[in-house]
Formats: sequence, structure tokens, C-alpha cells
Amino acid sequence: MDPETPPFLRTPRLRLRDCVEADLDRLLALDNDPGVKRFIDGGVPAAPETFRAEALPRLLGRGFWAAEERSSGEWLGWFELRPLNDAGWEVVELGYRLHRAVWGRGYATEGARALVHKAFTELGTERVTANTMTVNTGSRRVLDKAGLTYLRTYFEEWPEVIEGSEQGDVEYALTREEWRRTVGE
Repeated sequence: MDPETPPFLRTPRLRLRDCVEADLDRLLALDNDPGVKRFIDGGVPAAPETFRAEALPRLLGRGFWAAEERSSGEWLGWFELRPLNDAGWEVVELGYRLHRAVWGRGYATEGARALVHKAFTELGTERVTANTMTVNTGSRRVLDKAGLTYLRTYFEEWPEVIEGSEQGDVEYALTREEWRRTVGE
């Protein structure tokens, strides 16, 4: 990262910045880790050409942030706080994808909480939403810790049937008013 370019967000341990083309190899390696992608597509490897043409433009777009460990600069993965419409930040989707080597260290929770706080205090967000598979208990715990509330279980047809998909997906959300009540603002 260019030290002159301010990050989108800092936490005690994380620095979130724009994803850039130079992150391509790291982003592709993350997408090719079957454990990381287990609840996305069953861990199917991404072909470099397909990743560059389809996933990379999305990750370089508005709302995706490369995550680095502040003290070491180690690249950890990415977070998403993406507006769901082009008009502004009123409704955003929260997401994250981190290297398995850093799972269980609280980075996902720290980043998610900080993004929720930024959304409601700086970006004019009215609602944060997130989705994951019902069986993805780790991600569901992060969403709970970030203050989001389980709303519903739903079922969709996905291109690939993966283990656990028969239990559906879950939607979580948090409104600005709910967040204010929990933080005492």
C-alpha cells in the first residue's frame, strides 16, 4: 500500500484499503483455497482467466477492501461493505473472506464490527445485511458478534449443489436504529 494513501478504515489490528490490480495473485490464491470457499462453491478452484475476467472487476469495484495486519503489513484477505444500489450507502452488504491461517484470531469480528460502526456513523447507512449458508457456523458467529440479527432461512437454487446446501441460507441484518440502541447513541 502507498503510505501516502489513507486506508478506508483502521482498527487496532487491521488496515482496510481499496483492492488493487497488484492484489491479483493474493486474491486468486484466496479464492483457490478449498477451505475458504467451502461455503461459497464447495471449494472449486478458480481458473486464473475466469477469475481475472469475472471476480477481479467486482473486487476492484466499490465496496471491497483488502485487509492487512497493521503491525506486519501481512495481507489477510478482504472485507466487503458494498452498497446494494448505485444511489448511495443506505443499504449495504457485509462480507469477508480471510486466509484460513488467520481464522480464530478475531480479525473477522474486529473488521465486521468496525465496518458496521463506520457504515452507521460516517456513510449514512440505514441497514446492513449479510447472508451465509445455514451450516456456516463460524460466519454466523461473526455476524452475531458484529450485532446483526438472524432474520430468516431461505432456499435458492445454486449452480452447484454443495454439502449443507439442503439446509438453505440465512439472512442477517441490523438497522441504524437497532444499532443506536445497542451502542447507547
